[in-house]
Amino acid sequence: MATELLPIGILVSGRGSNMESIAEAIDSGQVPASIKIVISDKQEARALELAAKRGIKTLFLNPKSYPTREAYDEALAAILKKEGVELVVLAGFMRLLTNNLLDRFENRVINIHPALLPAFPGLNAQRQALEYGVKFSGCTVHFVDVGMDSGPIIAQTVVPILEDDTEETLAKRILVEEHRLYPKVVKWIAEGRVKIEGRRVRVD
Repeated sequence: MATELLPIGILVSGRGSNMESIAEAIDSGQVPASIKIVISDKQEARALELAAKRGIKTLFLNPKSYPTREAYDEALAAILKKEGVELVVLAGFMRLLTNNLLDRFENRVINIHPALLPAFPGLNAQRQALEYGVKFSGCTVHFVDVGMDSGPIIAQTVVPILEDDTEETLAKRILVEEHRLYPKVVKWIAEGRVKIEGRRVRVD
């Protein structure tokens, strides 16, 4: 019997490389999901172009058209619901979400961050890691809450920091791991293997 495909919506602000890695994993049959829509808060986001080329429905939703963050998230949530989305995937989406969206997709919004959370949340995570002098960094997939990269952690991959690493070289090596880890987590969720117990996430 064919597995039911999990309907996902992807929110993007930039180049869309994580969106691409998920789309490729879906197309090759590794991930039992289908991308219903890709939405960006930036009209010039390359991710919209890449999604459209794949025949995926895209939308630019302009934050300037809404008086508050809450109103914007309300509109975002309504569109995602209308498209039948059950899992919201943030792929380089540069906005903090409010409860107006999160309450309607409780424990069904995920994000990937280029550091080993809870260390180095927010922007420039690679620079933060290098400046702090840690020996390992990596990436984290987590559920999203109203905080900055503070939701329950689903999975992490460790990347060693090399003596001569720059922000760019470290970011590049972490990105390779992001492209492996993110589709894997979407697959686990699509297969119903991810359970949240308080702050702890179990993968069966």
